[in-house]
Parts: sequence; C-alpha cells; structure tokens
Amino acid sequence: MIHIVLYEPEIPQNTGNIMRTCVATNSKLHLIKPLGFSLDDAHLKRSGVNYIDKLKYEVYENFEDFKNKNQGDFYYFTRYGHKPHTSFDYSDSTRDIYLIFGKESTGIPKEILKQDLEHCMRIPMTANVRALNLSNCVAICTYEVLRQQDYGDLLREEPHKGNDYLERD
Repeated sequence: MIHIVLYEPEIPQNTGNIMRTCVATNSKLHLIKPLGFSLDDAHLKRSGVNYIDKLKYEVYENFEDFKNKNQGDFYYFTRYGHKPHTSFDYSDSTRDIYLIFGKESTGIPKEILKQDLEHCMRIPMTANVRALNLSNCVAICTYEVLRQQDYGDLLREEPHKGNDYLERD
C-alpha cells in the first residue's frame, strides 16, 4: 500500500488536494500534528468535499508516534536530497511504502532527515524556484510509485460515460 505522510501540514487547501489524490489512488493519508488548520475547517472540506468520506487517514501527535505505529519503506522528500524521486525501486506492491513530505514553510526537520540520508530525495527542477507546491509533489511522487507498480487496481478507462465515449457522435 502507498502511504502519504504529511509532517505538520500548514495549508488546508494543499491537504484537501492531497486528500483527493489519496482517494483517487487508494493511498492512506497520515497527518502528523500540529496541523495548521482544523480538520473541520471549511477550506479543507471544500477541497475534498466529494471524497472525504472515502478517505483512509490517521492523525498522530508527533513524528515518534507515527514511527511507533507504522512499519515499511520510508522515503523522505526534501529539496536537500541528492537523488531524484525516480531513482528508487517501488515496484513491490506487497510492501508498505511511506512517502513523507514536510510542512510547506520549512519542510522536514534536519534531525529527522539525518536519520535516513539514503532515503532522502528531491524532485529535479531548475534553480529558479525553491520548491513545487506540496500537493503537486505528492501527486508526482505517488504516480511514480503507481507507474512502477503498473497502476495496481486503478481504472484505466473512465467508468461513467463508457469505453467508447470518444468514438461516439
């Protein structure tokens, strides 16, 4: 299973967008406190309103609480990483893969990253920007894992209008 971990997320709209990505990809969301918003916040619900009832998620008091309750392969996303996100083998769909992202303003603390430098990575980009939007990063990385797993049980065709929608008059 793919697990999306948000360390102290600050912006409710980002988290709402990530919630939608989690529902779309059958991923579980893990939120590590403190959160920069209430889970009842109107902005958050507006971003995930049609999907929040289908979301699998859990909230933790701190990073140690999260680590104590979860096991698997942990990958840390940081602009200071030296490896691209595509350089890892995520193809074993029987493993629990945790993609860990930091808070929008400061990322994942250095103390956490230093404990597992081998699994610190970055999404390659120009020097013209410091970082991409958090929800975009989550989507890019989640779909890289899914690509390597041949998209698992995700639908390959739109289920509502029919397989021949484009061919019809």
